[in-house]
Amino acid sequence: LKTKRTEIKEGEKGDNLYLVEKGNLSCFKEEKGGKSKWLKDYKTGEIFGELALLYNAPRAATIAAETDCLLWSLDRTTFAHIVKDTAIKKRGKYQGFLNSVQIFSTIEPYELTKIVDAVKPVEYKAGQEIIKEGDEGHTFFLLESGSAYATKALG
Repeated sequence: LKTKRTEIKEGEKGDNLYLVEKGNLSCFKEEKGGKSKWLKDYKTGEIFGELALLYNAPRAATIAAETDCLLWSLDRTTFAHIVKDTAIKKRGKYQGFLNSVQIFSTIEPYELTKIVDAVKPVEYKAGQEIIKEGDEGHTFFLLESGSAYATKALG
């Protein structure tokens, strides 16, 4: 991709996402009166164009090369397969695990699938505090592997 070439044009149909291997690109949004508002720059290792694929929506902004760039492209079909395969693997991994947890034993399979889709694994190092007595709880934890212990302050 040569300098100043536009790769994505706001409003167009999006069929690919791009990974920047080399170079810099700028992202702009059209404003009223034909002016462009700078949103962000993309550099090596970053991706752009995924929103149109995720939400089947037109391109939300224009992206143009500021320097000569080398981009990798991933088409909509391949992207959909990767996302779908990842979701299937995650469901397979966590569905069996959650079925073995007593608190989930009475939940309907459809509801369990929704929980599986929402589960996010978090890793803690040995001795690292996970929750603290007295703190407000916003997260439900399940121990997938390893061990943990609980203590209670007396008095």
